[in-house]
Amino acid sequence: MQEVLFQIMPLILIFFVFYFLIIRPQQNKVKEHAAMVNAVKKGDEVVTQGGLIGKVSKVSDDEVTIDFGDNVNIRAVKSTLAHVKS
Repeated sequence: MQEVLFQIMPLILIFFVFYFLIIRPQQNKVKEHAAMVNAVKKGDEVVTQGGLIGKVSKVSDDEVTIDFGDNVNIRAVKSTLAHVKS
């Protein structure tokens, strides 16, 4: 019985290390990104994951319309926003 415990203990330890160093921080990043995306509003300056920078001109449930100037408006899915500057 004790031998089995000593064989399983490293696997359990590795799981805890992975959870606290990799899984948990990634879950926090996902929550922060979702909160940022849900808080976007008209007039915010945004950066898309493609690197485009513009101002939000219209917000709907799952997409935004971004004004890039010179009458260039592009619809984008909210989840593709990388950064929001209020």
